[in-house]
Amino acid sequence: MTVLLTVVVLLPLAAAALLLAVPALAGRAAIWVWIAASAADLALVAWMWWRYDPGRGATGVVGNLAYEVDLQWIPTVDAGYHIGVDGLSLPLLALTGVLFLACAVWSLREPDRPRTQAALFLFLQTACLGTFAALDLILFFVFFDLTIVGMYFVIAGWGHGNARRSALKFFLYTFLGSLALLVGFIGLFLGSEERTFDMVALAENPPLTDSPLAGGLVLLAIGLGLAVKTPLFPFHTWLPDAHTDAPAAGSAILAGILLKLGTYGFVRIAMPILPDAWQRWAMVVVVVGTISVLWGAFVALAQTDVKRMIAYTSVNHMGYVLLGLGAAGLVGQADEEARTIATVGALYQMVSHGLLTGALFLLSGVLWSRGQTYAFDHWGGLARPAPVFAALLAVAAFGSLGLPGFASFIAEFQIFTGALQAAPVATVLAVTGILVTAGLFLVALQRLLTGPTAVPSLPDGSSPDDQAAAAAPSSSPTQDGATATAVRPRTATGMRDVHGAELAAVVPLLALAVLLGLFPRALLDVIEPAAAAVAQLVAR
Repeated sequence: MTVLLTVVVLLPLAAAALLLAVPALAGRAAIWVWIAASAADLALVAWMWWRYDPGRGATGVVGNLAYEVDLQWIPTVDAGYHIGVDGLSLPLLALTGVLFLACAVWSLREPDRPRTQAALFLFLQTACLGTFAALDLILFFVFFDLTIVGMYFVIAGWGHGNARRSALKFFLYTFLGSLALLVGFIGLFLGSEERTFDMVALAENPPLTDSPLAGGLVLLAIGLGLAVKTPLFPFHTWLPDAHTDAPAAGSAILAGILLKLGTYGFVRIAMPILPDAWQRWAMVVVVVGTISVLWGAFVALAQTDVKRMIAYTSVNHMGYVLLGLGAAGLVGQADEEARTIATVGALYQMVSHGLLTGALFLLSGVLWSRGQTYAFDHWGGLARPAPVFAALLAVAAFGSLGLPGFASFIAEFQIFTGALQAAPVATVLAVTGILVTAGLFLVALQRLLTGPTAVPSLPDGSSPDDQAAAAAPSSSPTQDGATATAVRPRTATGMRDVHGAELAAVVPLLALAVLLGLFPRALLDVIEPAAAAVAQLVAR
C-alpha cells in the first residue's frame, strides 16, 4: 500500500495531462473528467483515513508515519522523494480532496474555457496534495512553489476586475516569501549534523540547538516565508485584491487550502525542527497571531464589499491558528496538556476554516453571477426571492463566527482553553475578535438579506442574471483598471436562487462543518496524537 499516497498525489496531474492531450474532451465533458478525477482521489483519501491507525500516545512527525515512501532524488544533498501521512497531514489531505471536488462541481456552471480551467485546477490539486504529503524540505518547496504558479494562472485567466494586476501582486508577494523559505531550508541543511533535507531526520535530531542566533535567524526566514502565505499581519496586503478579483472557485481554494500551506509549515517544520528557537520566540508568534485576529476582524467590519470582507476574516481566523501554535511553545508558562490542547485547536481550525470559508466564497460567486458586483449597497432583501441562498449564507456566516454546533466552535474553544494558561492577556484580547466577527457577519446578513429587495442592473436596466444565457459576463478590465461592465442598484422582485451545481457544491461543505461541530471525535482521534507529539518535540 506504500504506492497509494503517490497515486493520490499524482492522479489529478494525470487527469490534467489527459485533458490537455485530448482536445475532444471539451465543454462539460472536461468538467466531468475533472469531477471524476477529484471524486476518485477523495475516495482514495477516504480509504487511507479508514485504514489509518493513529496509534496510542504521542505519535506522528517522527514516528507512526503511514503510507511512507522514501526514494533517493538528489543524493549529494540527501534530498529525496519522501512522502508520508500522520495526524498533521491526513486531515488536510482530506480537506483538499473535499474542496477541490466541490469546486469541480461548482464549475459545471462555468462557460469560459472549461477544459483549460479543469486541467489547471487538477494541476493545482496535485501541488497542494504534494505539499501536505512531503517529508523532505526540497520536495515541500517544489510543491509549495507550484501552488503559486497554479493560482496565478487561475486568477489571471478566470478572474474579473483587475485580475491580472491582482494575480501579479499575489505571485510577487508569495514568491518572495518562498525565497525566504528556501533560505531558511538551506540554513537547516547547513546547521544539521547529517547534512540532510529530510524532515523526519531533522525533527529527530534538531539542528542549531547550540547556536541561538543562527537558529533565530533561520526561524525568521522560515517564518517570513510562511507568514506571507498564511497570511499574517502585516504580510496580508496581497490577500484582499487576490480574493476580490479571483473567480469563486479560485477564492475557495486560495482561502480553504493555500492559506493552510503556511500554517501547516509552522506546525510541520518550524516547531519540531527548531524547538529551541520556537520556545524563545513563541511570545512573538502569540503577539503576531493576536494582532492578526484583531486587525482582520476590525478591517473586515469596515468593508463595503462582500468578498473583501470574507477575505479579511481569513486573516482573523489564521490569527487564531498562530495564537494556538505560539502558546504551544510557551513551555515555561503552560503544562504539556494545555499546550497539546492549543495545538489540537489550531489544527482543527485549519479544517473548519477551509470548509466554512470555502462555502462563503462560493456563495459570493452567486452574487457575482447574478449581478457582477460584490458591493453591499447594490443588494438587499435577498431572503424573499432567494430563500435557499439566504439560508446557506446564514449557516456559513453563523459557522464562521464560532456558533456552538459548528466545527469552528470546537476549534476556537480548544485554542482559547489551551492558550489561556500560557498567554492570558493575548487570549482575552483574541476572544474580543469573536465579538467583532459576530458583529460583522450579522451586519452583512442584515444588509444582504433584509429590507427592500434590490439587485444590480446593467446600464440598460436589465439584470445581469437575465442576460446570462445570452452571453458570459464581461469582466475584462479597462485601461484605467475599472471593470468594463457598470452596475447600479435597482428595485426588483426576482433573483434566481441557488440551484443545481451551486447547491451540490456548497451544501456538503456546510454539512461537514456541522457534523464536525456535533461529532468531533472522528477528527480529534486523528489529530490529538500528532498534536501531542508536536508539543513534546517543542518542549525538548
